[in-house]
Amino acid sequence: MAIEVHDGGCMCGAVRYRLSGAFTYSAHCHCRSCQRAVGAGFATYSAVAPENFSVTNGKLAIYRSSPGVERGFCRKCGTSLTYGGEAWTDIAVMTATLDDPAAAAPTSNVYLDHKQPWVALDDALKAFSKFP
Repeated sequence: MAIEVHDGGCMCGAVRYRLSGAFTYSAHCHCRSCQRAVGAGFATYSAVAPENFSVTNGKLAIYRSSPGVERGFCRKCGTSLTYGGEAWTDIAVMTATLDDPAAAAPTSNVYLDHKQPWVALDDALKAFSKFP
């Protein structure tokens, strides 16, 4: 059986990454921290085990946005790329930064306590007030 491989990167191409293995989750996060980090009503993440993530070109700049959380981004163009840190068992990438974002369809909405009233939800997705 072939191992899933997904590549992605930032807008300017200075940072590229590779994911190998199956996704552990894919979700829309509505928390206020993610809204501010990406400048939108929610952020969409897809995650893999840390050993299945590698930077293949360039270097991630890291911002520690809250205790135990590190957000990776491109220092050159500012693209938000990763979410992880000691508070999380997986490393997540911003799904839209995958070369093929359709490969990781979200299955849930999380942190709905922070959802903006102008965001419409897909009722077919699981819904959580926090991260499950």
